Amino acid sequence: MSMSKRQRGHQSNLWINTAEIVRSPGHPFYQRLNDVLAEHGFDRFVEERCQAFYAETLGRPSIPPGVYFRMLLIGYFEGLDSERGIAWRCADSLALREFLGYALDERTPEHSSLSVIRGRIDLQTHQEIFQWVLHVLAKSDLLKGKTIGIDATTLEANAALRSIVRRDTGQKYEEFLKELAKASGIESPTREDLAKLDRKRPKKGSNQEWKNPNDPDAKITKMKDGRTHLAHKAEHAVDLETGAILAVTLQGADQGDTTTIQETLSETANNVAHVQSDPQASDHLASKVLAEVVTDKGYHSNETMRDLRHQKIRSYVSEPRYRGRRRWAGKADEQQAVYANRRRIRGERGKRLLRKRGELLERPFAHCYETGGMRRTHLRGHVRILKRLLVHVAGCNLGLLMRKLFGLGTPRGLQGLVFDLLYALVRLAQGLRWAHTLVGHPLWTSYPSACWLPQSMAKSPQFANSSTGC
Repeated sequence: MSMSKRQRGHQSNLWINTAEIVRSPGHPFYQRLNDVLAEHGFDRFVEERCQAFYAETLGRPSIPPGVYFRMLLIGYFEGLDSERGIAWRCADSLALREFLGYALDERTPEHSSLSVIRGRIDLQTHQEIFQWVLHVLAKSDLLKGKTIGIDATTLEANAALRSIVRRDTGQKYEEFLKELAKASGIESPTREDLAKLDRKRPKKGSNQEWKNPNDPDAKITKMKDGRTHLAHKAEHAVDLETGAILAVTLQGADQGDTTTIQETLSETANNVAHVQSDPQASDHLASKVLAEVVTDKGYHSNETMRDLRHQKIRSYVSEPRYRGRRRWAGKADEQQAVYANRRRIRGERGKRLLRKRGELLERPFAHCYETGGMRRTHLRGHVRILKRLLVHVAGCNLGLLMRKLFGLGTPRGLQGLVFDLLYALVRLAQGLRWAHTLVGHPLWTSYPSACWLPQSMAKSPQFANSSTGC
């Protein structure tokens, strides 16, 4: 066979036969996801909800709303944080073109079109899309709503600390430091002088004194890795029986957990009540919803325990370590609520729920913000970010459904199946080799019921079931 060489120059054809155009076989995951969306009438539901935002006859035909929401879902499944990256990926991939319903001779939407559609469709419609996914999960027996776990994480804002200004005068941070340096006797301060002066100054990052003019909703906070950034706070409510995310809220990063839990509980109750309004979905829910709440010690306070008790919600909240004896004068309700919560978390069920909370609440954070690519936001303003976040988290819930139906929660899960198959074949070959070696051993005829693998081999990393040798 002769070797062909790559052409240095290529002249495009004037006419192309459509039968000769290369067609994509499609991605198995996205094909099945499209089948699930079509089975439950996703496009019809979206078009009915978005009809009010478009004119009936004026203007050119718009991008279908189903395409807009599918592109945001692609952001989760492909781990793309920016809408520019989503638009480029959709234009480049034949499989994603097939998922969106675009032929090879059609242009996929640009990132600016996503921004225009996001501004046109209101926040309530995005919330209805999130609730529609909850309906689908309930019909598939993936939503119970009895035991709820709540936790929060920080999202890095699309704003820089060096751009903050004073709330009262609008003065920039660097100008403020120069005035402090001149007041301390440094006439011409350098950057090193300003950094040294700023390092020694206490309480320099107060949200009551400083703000970012480009994103006033972003707050100065310390991230989980110890760095200080402008950030937002995303709080999840997760069904601890199935792992489905029941609600997601976005608040200021400077607000404590005890001040935001009620808003998340209210949003959760609203979403669950919406699911209960559907007779087909409500049959799969628990007989009593929102009966239990499981959180970490950051949510523990006398007021929080009292409010949960008044709402007839059993609390399983980890209790922080208190120094000394507590005083309950005039706080009988708080005392009863705190002691009842302490009694529950020390029981076997409480310990089991707290262990489950660490698994089922941290896992969606990893899926949505680490591999999902939303740890850093590229939008500004809580309303804009929450619109994107609601569809992003809805994609995580759809991944839970796809994992139940087809065994894969993301399109990248197919890559892991190949390595699992190769690993299983290698283990099988090693087992056959050792079995063939030990059958001819003299001890095999004397002790045929003994384990065919010696104990030293079973404990070796080559035959271990996990990295710990268990």
